[in-house]
Amino acid sequence: MPERNPAVDAAIERELSLLDSEVRRSPTRLGALLHAEFTEFGASGRYWDRASIMEALTGKSEPRVRPFTISRMKGVQLAPDVVHLTFDTDYNGRRAHRSSLWRYTEGSWRLYFHQATPFDAGGQQTG
Repeated sequence: MPERNPAVDAAIERELSLLDSEVRRSPTRLGALLHAEFTEFGASGRYWDRASIMEALTGKSEPRVRPFTISRMKGVQLAPDVVHLTFDTDYNGRRAHRSSLWRYTEGSWRLYFHQATPFDAGGQQTG
C-alpha cells in the first residue's frame, strides 16, 4: 500500500469541499479555497478566472438537488508546494474527467488551476 502523503490528503479534502453546495455558495468559504490567480477550463468549454467563478457559484441561491458522484480520485505531489489531482465526476449523467493543481500559498492549499473534460459512459471524450 502506498505511503500516505499529507499534502495530497489536504488537497483531496479541499477538492471535495469545493463540491459541497454550501461551500460553493459562500464567498468566504469558496474564496479561501481559490488561489488569487485561479483559472479553469470548464466542461462547457468556458474559461473561468477567480472573479467569474466566484460570481457564478456564490450567486446561486438553490443548492444542487443531487450531489456529484466522484470516482477514481488520486493525487501526486509534484513539488513541495504543488499537488496534482485527477478524478471523474458524474452529475445527473453528465460525466467529466477532472484535473486540478493545488498550490500551497499563504499557509494553506489553494486551487490554482482546474480543467474538466466531458466524456460518455464508454469513457470517450465528447464534444
